[in-house]
Amino acid sequence: MIDFDARIVRDGHLHTLRVQALDVDQARHQLQADGAQVISLQARRQLRWPGRRARFALGLFIQELVVLLDAGLVLVEAVETLRDKAAPGINRQVMSDLLASMYQGNSLSKALQLKPEVFPSLLIATVASSEHSGQLSVALRRYHHFEAHLEAVKKRVSGALMYPMVVLSVGALILVFLLFFVIPRFAAVFDAVADLPATARLMVWWGDLVQTQGNLLLTGLVLAVGGLVLLLRSAAFKQRAARLLWKIPSLGAQRTLFVLARFYRTAGMLLMGGMPVVTAVALSGALLPAERQADLRHAMTDIQAGQPLSTSLARHQLTTAVAERLLRVGEQSGELAAMCERIAQFHDEALERAIELFSKVFEPLLMLVVGGLIGLIVFMLYMPIFELAGSIQG
Repeated sequence: MIDFDARIVRDGHLHTLRVQALDVDQARHQLQADGAQVISLQARRQLRWPGRRARFALGLFIQELVVLLDAGLVLVEAVETLRDKAAPGINRQVMSDLLASMYQGNSLSKALQLKPEVFPSLLIATVASSEHSGQLSVALRRYHHFEAHLEAVKKRVSGALMYPMVVLSVGALILVFLLFFVIPRFAAVFDAVADLPATARLMVWWGDLVQTQGNLLLTGLVLAVGGLVLLLRSAAFKQRAARLLWKIPSLGAQRTLFVLARFYRTAGMLLMGGMPVVTAVALSGALLPAERQADLRHAMTDIQAGQPLSTSLARHQLTTAVAERLLRVGEQSGELAAMCERIAQFHDEALERAIELFSKVFEPLLMLVVGGLIGLIVFMLYMPIFELAGSIQG
């Protein structure tokens, strides 16, 4: 619902009030039905966080649609039910547009194509392939399982990276506290001593610098952190950093596993829905990174020329040793879709083992590095005290 500020005339008096309606016409009809003469209507602006927009709840839509279809409702009735229960906003608007297209005689896949910004091409292809077999609920359930599994893998990777980021952030805050608060106060203690060791002279120099240029240093630090954040959010920088990271052999191998697992799981899902091999592979190839698209095009040329799928993909580095053999078994047994799913599961297991190894090795190593830096500063703080105490005793 939208809030409107209305100026009306009622019983010869001017009034200002607020009404709620779906649009301006509905608000005007409401006021006129109450016997008011509308002077002006103005929608109230709602404060929103910049860059955040309402998004269509695609996962919830698929889940609820599957439940209603399994309960025996026909497709149009199921979408109408979801439209009626949805609150005013993006969800109701999208489903209303779907229904309007379906009322005109279009299939669900055709209706989904009218909203490419909401419905991904993979979902549209899955729905289109199921419309020939009449197993729409099965296809939607399979797609939802695919998306849920992919989201679980992403969360596992982000979770493995979250702990190192927290450790780095906390370590950075501790280092800033030591550099700008603790060291200057220790330096004041050694300032009056004539013969100081090298570590104490370094602390005195840093303490004097913080005393005279502290605000400038903090401002520069804040600007540097802000610039780093903006740089990390830049798409161009992310692409360059990713290219450098993927050149590391171990990381590049794990990325290849993730890419191939998604490729084969998508192909298997589409093949299970009855889609031809050439179409399924071409659509699944859209999920490959840009640098692998040329390999896919060459492989598609070989497949369309009559070459076996396993041979074509292996020739252009779109398989692993295990994947190639499983594809051959699938071609011989006629269970290519099931073999594609097994390939994806095999690669997923290898990726999970790599993530677990990363967590066991990298996190303690990071703790050691951060702890070593903090321990070095603490050692530099107390070493002059020990040296001075030794000289006094001597």
